[in-house]
Amino acid sequence: MSLPESGSPPVLNLWKAGLSAVPPEVWRRADREVLILADNALTEIPAALGRLRALHTLDLGHNSLTAVPDEIGELAGLTRFLYLHDNRLTTLPDTLGGLDRLGYLNVGENPLGRLPAALGGMAGLVELRAQQAELTDLPESLGRLGRLRELWLGGNALTALPGSLAALRELRVLELRDNALPHVPEALRTLPLLRRIDLRGNRIAELPPWIARLPSLEKLDLRWNTVADGAKPVRALRERGCVVLT
Repeated sequence: MSLPESGSPPVLNLWKAGLSAVPPEVWRRADREVLILADNALTEIPAALGRLRALHTLDLGHNSLTAVPDEIGELAGLTRFLYLHDNRLTTLPDTLGGLDRLGYLNVGENPLGRLPAALGGMAGLVELRAQQAELTDLPESLGRLGRLRELWLGGNALTALPGSLAALRELRVLELRDNALPHVPEALRTLPLLRRIDLRGNRIAELPPWIARLPSLEKLDLRWNTVADGAKPVRALRERGCVVLT
């Protein structure tokens, strides 16, 4: 099989290539830096994935994967993007925690139910997406992601956030729409750089006074909750120029 290599560094783009299995030739070029296998009909990825130590970007999204091989943790060069979204994953390997230089991870649109505690080892993460993943809680270890700037958790069944998220001092964007939160999570009150909070479609009836004191907050979306438009924290935020949607 002739693979469509392109560019420098080596890039292999097999997006929408009609694949039901990965051609063996894919794993033979150890210097490949970008591998795109998205939008196929793949049900498994072989352990040979671990040979591609030079990869900085890997896209396995929009397939039918039921598992990710443990060998993914051997991809020490994976520093930019890892897409695992829109598959059939019910678990993630603990070896993901070894990817401590990865900046972006998307595991959304999988029936995961939970995130492994090992994700707390991914110290380089700047953006984590786990939307529509059937999550009912989060591991305390996520509080170790000290470089995280964006956390996307919409469309799950969360009723609370772990207190450890108070340590995410670099967080700018927090998306929690369409969960089951009864109140604004207390962990947010210590986040000095938080600019946007999306709480649409939860079960929030009241706002804590401290939310009006978040120093960087620019937008708070509370639509499809029962918070009163004239609530004191809403008025205080609007007076200082924050956009509040109720």
